[in-house]
Amino acid sequence: METRLSVNINKIATLRNARGGNMPNVLQCALDCERFGAQGITVHPRPDERHIRRQDVLDLKPVLTTEFNIEGNPKDPFNQLVLSVLPAQVTLVPDAENAITSNAGWDTIANREFLKKTCKMFKDAGIRVSIFVDPVEDMVKGAAECGCDRVELYTEAYARDFKANREQAIEPYYMAAVQAQKCGLGLNAGHDLNLDNLRYFAQTIPGLLEVSIGHALICDALYLGLENTIRAYRRELL
Repeated sequence: METRLSVNINKIATLRNARGGNMPNVLQCALDCERFGAQGITVHPRPDERHIRRQDVLDLKPVLTTEFNIEGNPKDPFNQLVLSVLPAQVTLVPDAENAITSNAGWDTIANREFLKKTCKMFKDAGIRVSIFVDPVEDMVKGAAECGCDRVELYTEAYARDFKANREQAIEPYYMAAVQAQKCGLGLNAGHDLNLDNLRYFAQTIPGLLEVSIGHALICDALYLGLENTIRAYRRELL
């Protein structure tokens, strides 16, 4: 089964916001990503709107034809935005408001009651729920007990250690993936995956349904072009 590629378009919005105006056009870029082969679009709206804005999310939902995944810390006004848009998937990420990027998964044991309530709220609205976790078996089991549909493995450590020892780097992710299967959870992954490390990850991790990739993909697109880059990432997932 091919792992699906969801393209995170935050960096496109960052470039637009650097100058104001609407260049590049975030909506058009998202549609082009789909046209070039992306099987999903991911956004991570933050409270300061330093990249994706609330209006972007509202504008994207009616026109996307692939799965729409909205990531973020489940607090208002994020929750209300997600409930108003009703994406295919919401990914719960415990990032602080001033975080440059996501840098840790949930402690699904310490935050169990909060996550249970949050999962129920979104699932009752018909939204698939994924919880962002570190590659720790207990955190995966804890996520299952919260009532989510999937977990997304935080892959920064894998990407960091890949070149030094890829077998060692991937071992905790393999064990976490096996645990997800035992718990009946779907499996996503994301953070610092790129054209160097993606193929080995996708081929080694059992049951990998989706990867969300933004920063590396947009960087590669500066040299390869967006269409060629998306096709290159898709090839790594075959």
